[in-house]
Amino acid sequence: MADTYKLGDLVWAKMKGFSPWPGKVIPARDNVKKPSKKHCHFIYFFGSENYAWIESANMKPYFQYKARLMNANKTSTFKEAVDCIEKYIGENNILVPDMKGGTNATNHSKKRNTPSKERKIKATPKRRPNSDASGGSAKRIKTESVRLKDPSLTTSPSHNSKARVSALLNRPVHIERPETPPLDVGSVSQTLKDKKIEPSGLKFGFLGLGIIGSGIVKNLLNSGHSVMVWNRSSEKCGDFVNAGAKEMMTPSDVIAAADITFSCVSDPQVAKNMVFGNCGVLQEISADKGYVEMTGIDAETSQDIAEAIGGRGGRYLEAQVQGSKVQAEEGTLVILAAGDRTLFDDCQSCFQAMGKNSFYLGEVGNASKMNLVLQVMAGVTLAGLAEGMALADRAGLQQKDVMEIMELTSLACPLMIEKGKAIIEGGFPTHLPLQHMQKDLRLGMLMGDMLELPLPLTAATNEVFKHAKRLGYGEHDVSSVYIRTRF
Repeated sequence: MADTYKLGDLVWAKMKGFSPWPGKVIPARDNVKKPSKKHCHFIYFFGSENYAWIESANMKPYFQYKARLMNANKTSTFKEAVDCIEKYIGENNILVPDMKGGTNATNHSKKRNTPSKERKIKATPKRRPNSDASGGSAKRIKTESVRLKDPSLTTSPSHNSKARVSALLNRPVHIERPETPPLDVGSVSQTLKDKKIEPSGLKFGFLGLGIIGSGIVKNLLNSGHSVMVWNRSSEKCGDFVNAGAKEMMTPSDVIAAADITFSCVSDPQVAKNMVFGNCGVLQEISADKGYVEMTGIDAETSQDIAEAIGGRGGRYLEAQVQGSKVQAEEGTLVILAAGDRTLFDDCQSCFQAMGKNSFYLGEVGNASKMNLVLQVMAGVTLAGLAEGMALADRAGLQQKDVMEIMELTSLACPLMIEKGKAIIEGGFPTHLPLQHMQKDLRLGMLMGDMLELPLPLTAATNEVFKHAKRLGYGEHDVSSVYIRTRF
């Protein structure tokens, strides 16, 4: 069947898991990845002011299916979306085709005998309270038109936090991840100054400049350590090079130039690729080299890496971290290490720069297991917090009152307070990505399977995080799990 949709067409667009939603075919934005499937159109969604690629098979002409689909969804956000498209039709004097024999309600109108095959719809915009007919309403219409030209524009910052959270709900697509403020590599935290660290004379390498890695390297440089860096996206290295780091072309180049190399990447598979892949760690590892894995991994992956490093004569240490963006930048992480004790000792000045405490837990695998135990506890706690905040909101309670009272009880802890405030504010800027927490919950369940230990709460929590990730919040902060509890 030929694809008949073109730019400017008004349509009903359906995404999996959502009702058909009123939208418009618009030109694709430059920063949006094109889909691999054919016959896809870039759709702007009215009401939610968002956009997504939709297959033509999941689209219907707006006017032809208006009568059939307008009452398919009873939510207030859907009704607002319909109001928005109808207002757009009226403001832009869009001609509505008189489709004979179709399902469009206009076929049954009193103007059916109009000689022309098309007629204009005139929409009467709703008047806002306390606005006069000439000033306030006209200003609002102008703003709506600008938003249609640039659908990336979001709600006015003057809206309260509850409105910001509510705007995320019942959307046909997810919001973009909030931009993370650039890291000021040259700033030195008071915590780091108070430590008065004597830097090691060894040369250190660092693979991966993500949220945690960036904060760690910042403190290594500001405490006087010699650091060589590599990142898959080389543009992230610029600020660190300006602060004194040396950028290397490949992971193997870092290993060759450094005495001890740290790795902090996204997940176990990437950690393995870093070691075993092309231009990887194993190509240059030798008896005089040390390798420290800081990626959140499982004990089996850590053991595989340890055996490979040891097979080349190198020293290996797993050093799992507890903490997120703020702790990494301030140098207050908690470090859980296991493996080669001499390498642990050689890294002490680095660990002092990174965190407030470091623990040596014995043989390889113990640190990974300890980290997963703590992450399971944190994940279940966060799901409980999100569910409780959703329940309070549904019950008509003020969430800020919930947090104020909670802070006075035994439930109060930095995690609950920090993420509770993030839920109320509704922006979810990334401190710890939700997808990383879901990964740790999955690894914790695998550990439970190997030990034949039932983990029903962890399993249920993992499903909650998986759903939030499927909705598109994987790269948002872990506190965005709250969105899942609202559905």
